Amino acid sequence: MTILAVDTTSEFGSLAIRSQQRTLAEIALHSPEGFGHVLFQAIEDILREAALRLEEIDCFAAASGPGSFTGVRIGLAAVKGLAAATGKAAAGVSILQALASVGDLPLRATVLDARRGEVYAAVYDSDLRPVEPETVAPLPAWLGTLSAPLYQFISPAPLALQATRFRDMPFVQAPKQLAAAVALCAEREPLQDPAELDANYVRRSDAELFWKES
Repeated sequence: MTILAVDTTSEFGSLAIRSQQRTLAEIALHSPEGFGHVLFQAIEDILREAALRLEEIDCFAAASGPGSFTGVRIGLAAVKGLAAATGKAAAGVSILQALASVGDLPLRATVLDARRGEVYAAVYDSDLRPVEPETVAPLPAWLGTLSAPLYQFISPAPLALQATRFRDMPFVQAPKQLAAAVALCAEREPLQDPAELDANYVRRSDAELFWKES
């Protein structure tokens, strides 16, 4: 199966094409202003680099979140549109699960900056199945919920673990560009009808919080 994966969940986005369990091409995208104006040109570029036509892609995969709400929506919309236009399958992959694929120990604690003094976090096993659910919380509060004797922490940025009981735990600094990891995870997931893809925000939007409080 040949997969084209899109990750636009942060300002450090990426595209990757994976086939026969190897990455054929990968393109890094850095766009603090958003990806709407660069994404489709980048898709043309990566297809050219992999010497493939759009019709040769079997599955279009998107990082479904958590992350930038706008970025998540852009990536999902692109993948839905491409899959629907070509009549191919689609897949949505949590970016926290994609992070877990970078690790190599039995319990993998994946962490992303969620801003506002919080992190997105989850724990996966070596088969990339969730052990602890995805959540958003201050890092110290989330660490307080972990009870196993050993975790491998994985994040694109250093974590403040020095003053915690996890200070001696193994840490992997993951790449900022994770589309290849999204493609790898998509190989393991059931394929979906593009119309069924949904965002995985984890955190409620500001609008939702406003209406709940008002």
